[in-house]
This record gives sequence, structure tokens and C-alpha cells, in this order.
Amino acid sequence: MEAVPRMPMIWLDLKEAGEFAFNAAVKKSAVNVPRDFEAPPTLRKYFGQLHYLQSRIPMGAEQEAAVPIAWTEIFSGKTVTHEDIKYEQACILYNLGALHSMLGAMDKRVSEECAAGAFTYLRDHFPHSYSVDMSHQILSLNINLMLGQAPPCLLEKSMLDNRKSFLVARISAQVVDYYKEACRALENSETASLLGKIQKDWKKLVQMKIYYFAAVAHLHMGKQAEEQQKFGERVIYFQSALDKLNEAIKLAKGQPETVQEALRFTMDVIGGKYNSAKKDNDFIYHEAVPALDTLQSVKGAPLVKALPVNPTDPAVTGPDIFAKLVPMAAHEASSLYSEEKAKLLRDVMAKIEAKNEVLDQFMDSMQLDPETVDNLDMYSHIPPVLMEKCAALSVRPDTVKNLVQSMQALSGVFTDVEASPPQIRDLLEEDEAQELKLQELLGKAPVPQGSPPGLAEVSKECSKYVEVHEKASFTNTELHKAMNLHIGNLRLLSGPLEQVRAALPSPTLTEDDKQVLQNLKRILAKVQEMREQRLSLEQQLREMIQKDDITTSLVTTDRSEMKKLFEEQLKKYDQIKVYLEQNLAAQENVLKALTDANVKYAAVRKALAEVEHKWNTTVQPPLASYEAYEDLMKKSQEGKDFYTDLEAKATKLLEKARAACQAAEANRQQILEK
Repeated sequence: MEAVPRMPMIWLDLKEAGEFAFNAAVKKSAVNVPRDFEAPPTLRKYFGQLHYLQSRIPMGAEQEAAVPIAWTEIFSGKTVTHEDIKYEQACILYNLGALHSMLGAMDKRVSEECAAGAFTYLRDHFPHSYSVDMSHQILSLNINLMLGQAPPCLLEKSMLDNRKSFLVARISAQVVDYYKEACRALENSETASLLGKIQKDWKKLVQMKIYYFAAVAHLHMGKQAEEQQKFGERVIYFQSALDKLNEAIKLAKGQPETVQEALRFTMDVIGGKYNSAKKDNDFIYHEAVPALDTLQSVKGAPLVKALPVNPTDPAVTGPDIFAKLVPMAAHEASSLYSEEKAKLLRDVMAKIEAKNEVLDQFMDSMQLDPETVDNLDMYSHIPPVLMEKCAALSVRPDTVKNLVQSMQALSGVFTDVEASPPQIRDLLEEDEAQELKLQELLGKAPVPQGSPPGLAEVSKECSKYVEVHEKASFTNTELHKAMNLHIGNLRLLSGPLEQVRAALPSPTLTEDDKQVLQNLKRILAKVQEMREQRLSLEQQLREMIQKDDITTSLVTTDRSEMKKLFEEQLKKYDQIKVYLEQNLAAQENVLKALTDANVKYAAVRKALAEVEHKWNTTVQPPLASYEAYEDLMKKSQEGKDFYTDLEAKATKLLEKARAACQAAEANRQQILEK
């Protein structure tokens, strides 16, 4: 069957154009197209541009800019005129289908699906009252004829590709179904009267093809039975195929030689198959031959369909040459569509914001910061701020030594100053005792006479120095305490880094603790991923809505179809809405998992918080000591300067006290001598 000659096909005449007040060059190129494969694109472009034009200029029936449009009716040859631009579109569409049928008959059979698509769009979208050749009955007939003539090329390819016999049988059965529909239309009295003499020719050819393709279907059902080793079924299918082919041969009388040749070839194939199958079954297999009506019926496989026509597809129609003409109605419709988009966005955002509010409140109550929930890394190294101080002290190796020496120097000066006031007091007390002895020796009552003016001044100054020294002594003691406190920290910072690291605490976690922590981190990452995905989807939705401009489509859409167009256009948001719904629905499960993980994390959290507190209290003192070093050195120097000055004054006062005491003693000696 692979080399069977092809059956001739039915093709349709093209309509002839008459009067239409349109640009002559455009009109000529659109209605007088050549009968080749370059013509359909021209007709499609012209049809599309007419669609763009009629949506902007009121050229429809009974509209202001309507002009007479004339075309010849196929069956009667009469000129039919209508003042409606859709009539021009309908006739162009009819010619597009007829042209494809003609090209299909020229052995380019894929054109039949295009022809069926053009006639289907014409039947479903245009009035049927323009002319009888575009009536509902005639167009339905044309559609079924074209669909019936489309599968043979697929059938031939399936046989050449050695596809399964059952598939080839189903394709053949579908051809039979299409031709039966066409035959019923041809038998309709109204259709028959419209077609005239051609009706009989078409009906005879179609009936012949019904039997022919039914024979092909049963031939391949027999081949399937043969593959399944059902030899009785094989005989009855081949016998049925032979019977149907004989019917086709009877109906083929008067058909062209190509038909006769195809039938003879097919008879050779089917006859040979039948004779061989019957002989084998009679002498070898001896299987019972079932009745045909007891076997599985062959259902058609609709592998071809009318190719859709889209008058606004720019890939077919080219750019809209009337794009700058946008009617006010289209602007108004665009505003309505914008409101539909805004409503969609409001609905989605209400759901997002409600979920976000729940999520924010939940995360605030948990007090879980994804950035710090796992702070184990901070314990694996010395803090950078501490490293900075260690580095600074590494280039100043005498820091601690200098501070110790400064403390010692301060203590020395302090001790020196501390020795002078007691000596002065001793001198004054000795002088006072000698004065009392003199009074007793002279036999007078020991009435205090008061110190001589020089000694009184010394006593006063000594008391002042003692007071200043006592106050300074407290400050000096506090300074020494501070120095002793900071020296240990400074020694730590100046020492090896291993020693610094060893001084810092670190957490001790069990494997279970680490697992709890990892699980919490994983769920927190899920929360963050959910947030980011939600935000990304929201931004995508906003961008889609912002860029969604269907004004061009609205221009070419009838007002009655606006609602349907809106619904179709809004479907583009369905996928992203599904993604958002899935994201929002996942939140409940994620938060439940986070709650469970947080309960298990409580003990680990407490332990980590304690270690972190200890870590901070360990890190801060060395930092404070480093910052205090310069201040300590400064205060130590100020202390030394103060005590040095005080020591000099105390020494001078001691000398002054000695001189005053010596003068008082000399005075007492003079009194005794007298």
C-alpha cells in the first residue's frame, strides 16, 4: 500500500472581486493573487489589515463610512453587493480557503487543514446571509471535504514509516467519518439545489472514497490480526476490505484514470492478502472465521484539525498599519481592563499582607534572628577588636614594664614625702617640751605661752601639708589599685595569641544540641526563602500588570466580546497566582515546624546565651585596660610631679622648723643665764 497512486481531490473555485472604493493597488494585489504558495500570505495580510481597519473606521453595515463592495457568487455567477466591510473580509477568507483547497489538489495536501481553518472561521464569525456560497450548509460541507482530504498525506506517511497497523486503520476510519459527514451534506436537498450539477459528481466521488478508505481501514485491521496471530479474524477483515473495495470500484465508473489505477493497485494488495490468508487458514490454522459484526469496531483517530485563523497575529498579518488610530471606545475599554488588573492586584496583595502580618508578629514573638541564632563561629577565633589591641601592643613591648616602673617611681616619691611631716612634728613637740621645762624651772605656772611666731607658722604649714598628703594618699592608693588591675590584662594582651584565645570561653555542645541547632537554622532559612520568593512573585506580578497593555487588541475586538477578551487576557496571571497561593499556603506548615524546632532549641539557647555573656564579660576588661593605659601613665606622671613638688616644699619646711627650734632653744638658754 506504500506505493498506491494518490486519489484526486475536490477543490473549490475562487470568488471574483467587483467594486470596492479602496486603494487600487491594494485591491489588485489582494483579489488577483496567483494560484501558488506565495498567494496565501498576501490574502492573510490583507484580511488582517481589513480587520484592523474595520475596528477603527465605521465601515460596517449601516455605518457612516460604509461603501459598496461587490463580489461574484460562485454558483450563479451573479454579482452580490453589500455596504459592509465584513463582506470584503468574508470573501477574502473564502478565497483563502478555496486557494488552499486548490493547492492541496496540486499534491500539497497539508493545505487542506488550512482550507478547513479558513472555512471554519468564516462559518463561525461572519453572517451567512451575504451569498449562498457562504451559507452555513455550504461552509460546513467545505469543512468536512477539506478535513476528509487532509488525513491521506498523514496516512501515506504512517505507512511509509511502518507505523502500527491499528493506528493506520484508525486514521483511515477517521477519513471515512469526515467523508460521511460531507456526503450527508451533499444529500441535503437545499445544498444539492445550490451546487447544481457538481453535486452529483462530488457525491459520487465522496461515496467512492468512503468505501475505498473503509477498505484500507479493514486491510490494516487484518494486518493487526495477523501480527497478533488471530488468523480467523485476519480472514474476515481481509474479506470485508475486499468487499468494500469492490463497492468502491463500482462507484468509480467514469472517474479519471488516476482513480482507476489506485483501485487496481489496491485490489492487487487486498486480493493477494485475502487469498493468502484464506488458504493458510484452510490448510494450516483451521481457525473459525468470526462474523464481522462480532469484532471490534474501528474508531477514527482525529489526528488532523482545522488550523485556526488569527486575524491579529502580527507574524501573519504584519504590523498594524492603522496602529496610531485608537478610538475613544478602545481607551475606555482599556481603562476598564486596568481596573480589572487593579482589582486582581488588590485581592492578591490583601492575601499577601495578611500573611506577612502574621509572619512578622510570629517572628517578633520568637525573637529569633537568623543572623545570630548560630553564633558558634565567634568562639573559634579571637575577636577582631581584641586582635587589634594585641597587634598594637606587639610593637610596644615595654608597655607593662613602663607602667610598673612608673608605679615604683610614684611609690618612691610618695614614701619620701611621707617622711618629712613626722620629723617636723617631732621637732615642734620637742620644742614645746623644752618650753614647759623652762617654765617649771623658773617656778612659774605652766601657762601656755604659744609658740614663737616662726614655729607657729611652721606648725600651720605642716598641718596643711599633712592634709594635702592624706588626700593625695587616697588618690594614690586608688591609682595603684587601678594599675594592679590593668597590669594583668595588659600582660595578657602582650602575650602569645594562644594564651589570649585560651582565656576566652567557648560553648560545649553535644551532638544532639548541634542537630537541634542545625534543624532550627534550616527552618529559619526556609522562612527567609519563603519571604524572598513571595516578594519576588509580588514584584513579577506588579511588573506584568504594569506592562500589560491590550489597547491594540481592544481596538480590533467587538464591544460584545470585551468581557470574554478580559477573561482570556487575565488568564495570563493564573500561573503566578498559583505560585503565590502555594507560597502563602506553605506558611502555616513552616511556622508549625519552626515552633517545634524552637521548643527543642530552648535549652541550647540558654546555654549559648550564658556563654555569650561570659564571652563579653571576658573580652571587655582587656579592652578597657588597653584604653586605660595611656590615662594611667599620665596620672602616674602627674602623681610623681605632684609628690616631687610636695616633697621639695616639705623638705624646705623641715629646714625652716629646725632653724626656728634652734632659735627658740637659744632664747631659752639666754633666759637661764640671766
